[in-house]
Amino acid sequence: MRDKILYALGGIGALWLLRNLYVILIQLPDESAQGAIYRIMFFHIPAWFTCFAAFFMAGVSSILYLVKKKPGYDTFAVANVEVGLAFTFIGLATGMIWARIIWGIWWTWDARLTWAFITCLTYAGYLMMRNAIDEPTARARYAAVLCTFAFTSVVITFKAIEWWRTQHPGPVLSIRTGGGKMDPAMETMLYQNWYALLLIAAVMIAIRMRQEGVQREIESLRRQVHAA
Repeated sequence: MRDKILYALGGIGALWLLRNLYVILIQLPDESAQGAIYRIMFFHIPAWFTCFAAFFMAGVSSILYLVKKKPGYDTFAVANVEVGLAFTFIGLATGMIWARIIWGIWWTWDARLTWAFITCLTYAGYLMMRNAIDEPTARARYAAVLCTFAFTSVVITFKAIEWWRTQHPGPVLSIRTGGGKMDPAMETMLYQNWYALLLIAAVMIAIRMRQEGVQREIESLRRQVHAA
């Protein structure tokens, strides 16, 4: 039953993305200053929002693990970090493509871009640290501490375009402090695509949690065999 629910949610997310692509590519007009390339925004910004949400959930779950010591919170945290990191790579890749067309360069050490890169490295380091520690309890505890403090980098990345006026453009969404005046149809479509990505991310997290649970059982059996 659970598998059918995941398949159904994944299918809904895929169909939602296809519908969004039709609207983005066919129905929405080109942007006056950027032309057709602005459409990458509908994946670039939602990808960052999705990874921020995943990292936030990982941070909350890590704090709960430190308080309650329940392995399920650690499982949820690592699943969110892995999926969040995947969307971070999407955000970085789409941003580089966008920058190449608009700025003429693939990368610059702009404040927002630099902190985004630091965030990526921080959570990649989280996963590397987990792989380096064999003892499950110590691994979960150290990972929870790192994940809790790592969210600071997410906050700085999110607020960077408000705190520093550098090459990266300022806020464009109406809900942000000092946000720009994006066309309502474009802004609506951006959120529609974010919701679709969130749904797909939720399915990915559920799958990773199941895989992590199986891995924990295998590790437990292996320790029992070695102890016998």
